[in-house]
Amino acid sequence: MEPDLSAFILAGGKSTRMGTDKAFVLLEGRTLLARMLDLACKITSNVHIVGDPAKFAPFAPTIEDIFPGCGPLAGIHAALHASQTDLNVILAVDVPFVSQTLLDYFIFRAKNSNANVTLACAAGGLQPLCAVYRRAFADAAEQALRAGRHKIDALFDHTSTQVIEEAELEGAGFSPRIFRNLNAPQDLAAAQE
Repeated sequence: MEPDLSAFILAGGKSTRMGTDKAFVLLEGRTLLARMLDLACKITSNVHIVGDPAKFAPFAPTIEDIFPGCGPLAGIHAALHASQTDLNVILAVDVPFVSQTLLDYFIFRAKNSNANVTLACAAGGLQPLCAVYRRAFADAAEQALRAGRHKIDALFDHTSTQVIEEAELEGAGFSPRIFRNLNAPQDLAAAQE
């Protein structure tokens, strides 16, 4: 349990491809939200949901986007803006295969670096929605959002970023498949096979 760490679950997406709110989709008898809350609570007691308080306040303290309708970058910005800790784990609600050991690995790497972001490059690209961010990243996020730029990856060229390559992850025992996210009913069906 890390006292100097916060965890934020991004649950504010529109879930248009899934056709229903992804947070409440069942996988192996549990909602994606319940799975991610359990995971986050294993690494810190300071856990929040970024999303609509009307939906999520019964489950955990909730934070709303300061820049609504601007995608995941706005969720990351809101989380970091509200955070009281330097290190912050950001998790999308729809990455149910992420493990505590992976998060512990990322946290260890983040603590031993001055980088503002620690994330993986695996499964075909950067994984900004399962990463550790320092609170200072909020400034870069806010500048981008105010300028109408909502792409998270574009900010990594302008801030100190520690990228953990797929080969390193595999060497540490993590499959790139751990980052699979559930965007559509067929993703959910494949995950249940």
